[in-house]
Amino acid sequence: MAKKLTLLLLAILLLQQASSGESRSITNDLPLSMVSDGVLEKTPKPNSIWLPGSLFSSDSCDQTYGFLPCTTTVLGNTFLIIVYGYLMFLSAKLLSNGSEILLQILGPGIVGGFFLPLLSSIPDATIILASGLSGDTETAQSQVSVGMGLLAGSNVMLLTILWGTCLLVGKCDLENSVAVDQKDEKLFSLTGSGVSTDIWTSYAARIMVFSIIPFVIVQLPQVFHTTSDNRLAILISLIVAICFVIAYSLYQIFQPWIQRRKLALSKHKHVMSEILIQLKTHALGRLLTNDGDPNKVVIEKLFKTLDQDSDGYLSTADLRSLIIGIQFDDTDINIDEAISQVMRDFDTSHDSKIDVDEFFKGISRWINKAKRVAIMERGKLPPSMKLLEDFDKKTKKEQDQFMDQMDEVVEDVKNVKWHASKAVGLLLLGTIVAAVFADPLVDAVDDFSTATSIPSFFISFVILPFASSSEIVSTLIFVSRKKQRTASLAYSEIYGSVTMSNILSLAVFLGLVYIRNLTWSFSAEVLVIVVVCILMGAIASFRTTFPLWMSLVSMLLYPLSLLLVYILDYVFGWS
Repeated sequence: MAKKLTLLLLAILLLQQASSGESRSITNDLPLSMVSDGVLEKTPKPNSIWLPGSLFSSDSCDQTYGFLPCTTTVLGNTFLIIVYGYLMFLSAKLLSNGSEILLQILGPGIVGGFFLPLLSSIPDATIILASGLSGDTETAQSQVSVGMGLLAGSNVMLLTILWGTCLLVGKCDLENSVAVDQKDEKLFSLTGSGVSTDIWTSYAARIMVFSIIPFVIVQLPQVFHTTSDNRLAILISLIVAICFVIAYSLYQIFQPWIQRRKLALSKHKHVMSEILIQLKTHALGRLLTNDGDPNKVVIEKLFKTLDQDSDGYLSTADLRSLIIGIQFDDTDINIDEAISQVMRDFDTSHDSKIDVDEFFKGISRWINKAKRVAIMERGKLPPSMKLLEDFDKKTKKEQDQFMDQMDEVVEDVKNVKWHASKAVGLLLLGTIVAAVFADPLVDAVDDFSTATSIPSFFISFVILPFASSSEIVSTLIFVSRKKQRTASLAYSEIYGSVTMSNILSLAVFLGLVYIRNLTWSFSAEVLVIVVVCILMGAIASFRTTFPLWMSLVSMLLYPLSLLLVYILDYVFGWS
């Protein structure tokens, strides 16, 4: 890593030497003693040695930090954008590597939920800060569009180009509307192949949709044509964005606990459904009436059948005999766990045994819960014979969605002190690189915009997201394993990155605009962010399987977003 940085800096310094040069004037008709030393020459002679059109030749630009190359040419700024862009990518990679090591040592919680999302946003935040801090107010107003271009470009690129590419790379065969892990025989079938994710990915997409609220707030004065309230709207949006950052970080901190809790609830409903199915097969008659209500007579007869010692109570031994006959699909549900769940639900007297009245009331509660699930799923109550079957299928599907492989457990890392020092070193180096090279990158983009007459927003929209996002390659490698679990984590990372951009990066941007009293004129850009987030978020919020044709739709949104901004800004004059 140090060698790469050294080579890049040497290349910059060498190219700096390709600046304009001038020699002393030499003529053939003067004696050697009369040769001018060039000191008193006011203008270069026609026969002077001159380096025209140098790569970094310029009489009006200022050198960054006094030693880095200076240029106002298209070619020179193209080179600078490539170099500085790579350095920002390197910064993002250093932060990502350090974060992964830290997560292995300390595990999720505060580290995984609070620090890592903040660290992953450092490259974007530094570029946005650099776009609004440099120079006077007029310069900041001109360059701040670079920050908005990065903000909009990052979100759109992640939700369109990367989203669609992950679908192409991670596609598997779809069977019964679910992707089969590591089975890719239908090749590029637009409807026969795709990816499946878990319910947590849908939750992440919903959170992403809610994260656009600060964008909506800051645009309200423009919507109602009350520009006098601009600063108030910016301040309110800034406060809301900061609150969202805190709330989202807390959610991430407690998410492992929430996942375990929801998984436990899904297991509980799975036990309920399996026991109801088992009871129905052993019942001396129909367990449910034609209306789907519990059949008291049949349930009381069933109670007597289960009461093996005929003492009028069901003990843990009686329940064990019942549950042993159930072949649970999930090996994580054991007999003792199932017995404890039944006792907690049925034993209202807390005497460690269940009488006939408790048994009937407990079965009735379970059946009523199955009815509620069926009504929510179908919109109406199915026939009594299908009620329990539908409930059983629903609980199995839900448990599969909530199933967590607990891969967030802290790994047994050897040489903890060495790895911790390495992680801290990578994080510090990544932060320093981002802080040092963010400002010259913004200057290079702004100068390139001036040299080419291309608005700086479009340049930063297209180029900077690839420079500040280190997760692109790792996400694609991850999703290429072609498993539902890895696809879920990859898409969750995309939605999480967009969420942090919508709240944290926006908070930095709003803070700059408010403190420096800049003009908010980004209606078209905000509209693009809101539209793309809502469209892609809505798709992922209410479904967990995505056929291959959706990748084409998502990728098409990228050029359409650029076109929309151009039309709104330069045709209708929104800005």
